[in-house]
Amino acid sequence: MYPGLAVERRGGYAHRLSWDVPAFADDDQERAWVIEQVTAAIDATVSAAGAAAPVVIGKSLGSLSAPVVADRGLAAVWLTPVLTDEPTVSALRAAKGPCLLVGGTADQVWDGRTARLITPYVLEVEDADHGMLVPGALSASAAVLGQVITAVEDFLDRVAWPA
Repeated sequence: MYPGLAVERRGGYAHRLSWDVPAFADDDQERAWVIEQVTAAIDATVSAAGAAAPVVIGKSLGSLSAPVVADRGLAAVWLTPVLTDEPTVSALRAAKGPCLLVGGTADQVWDGRTARLITPYVLEVEDADHGMLVPGALSASAAVLGQVITAVEDFLDRVAWPA
């Protein structure tokens, strides 16, 4: 929700995509489905907003669409991307558009070393899991949310849409 609000507060159009993920026979079918969904959303966003180059913001499974985002040269924010998936990592490495990668050291699909090899724009939170929750008081996890949205806003302002 907050990354979309950051886009809107900067005068952008946020096309929010949510989905009920069907069961797939294999990873290739899942990847193709995600790419189809995200491609349609990018096309709809460009059409609705009249924008030539949207910023793609995706969480976890959405990062499987990195190949289409890379092919289009778009900037992206990937929240808890699947950095254990070689096609995703390869696409992120090949991307011409800049990206922000956000993850936590307790997330099984996060690889901070790989993230830092892909982009200089990385927020890695110690002990955060795949939901960016940290152990202890919930206020600590709320503080992580603040770190994440600050990183997103900084990326939008300094990299994706600099003044």
